[in-house]
Amino acid sequence: MDKALGQPIVVQSYKHDERLHRIWAKATIIDRTQDQIILANERTKVIEANGRFWYTKEPSVTWFFKDQWFNVIGIIRPNGIYFYCNIASPYVIDDEALKYIDYDLDIKVNKDFTYKLLDRKEYRRNLEQMHYSETLQNVLEASQKTLITWIESRQGPFTGGLVDQLYERFKIMHE
Repeated sequence: MDKALGQPIVVQSYKHDERLHRIWAKATIIDRTQDQIILANERTKVIEANGRFWYTKEPSVTWFFKDQWFNVIGIIRPNGIYFYCNIASPYVIDDEALKYIDYDLDIKVNKDFTYKLLDRKEYRRNLEQMHYSETLQNVLEASQKTLITWIESRQGPFTGGLVDQLYERFKIMHE
C-alpha cells in the first residue's frame, strides 16, 4: 500500500504469537522517507484486543522505523512534550494497516528527558511463554540501548521542537 501524505491510516499492534494487541482506528501520515513514517493523531479511538475501547486524551506524533526495533510516540501535553517508546519490530504496511509486533519493553520519557524503563516483568513472562529466540532477545536488548542513546543525546524524535513542528504540519493538513 502506498499512501500519500495527509492520508489516514489504521495502526495495528500484535504480540509475538501473532495475536492482535491493539488498534488505533485512525492516524494521519505527516511525513515519510525510505527509513521511517511519521503519523499524528488527536482524539483517536484505540481498540484493545478484548474489544474494549478508549480515546486518546492528548494529541501525539509517532515515529515508526523500517530498520529500528522501536517506535516513539511524542505526546503533547499542556505542560510540555512527553514520550512513550515501545520496543517493537520494524513496521510493515499492507492494504489493511500499518502493523508491528510489540515486544513489551517500554520507556517513558518525561519533559526533562529523565526516563523510566517499564514492563520488564511482562517482557520476561512473554519471552518464556512465546519462546523468544536468543537472537531476538539480543536484538531487543540492543534496541533498548540504542533508544536510550537517542534519548540522552536528543537524537531523532527527541530533537528539541520537532514534535511541535510536526504537530503544526498535522493541524495545517486538517484545516
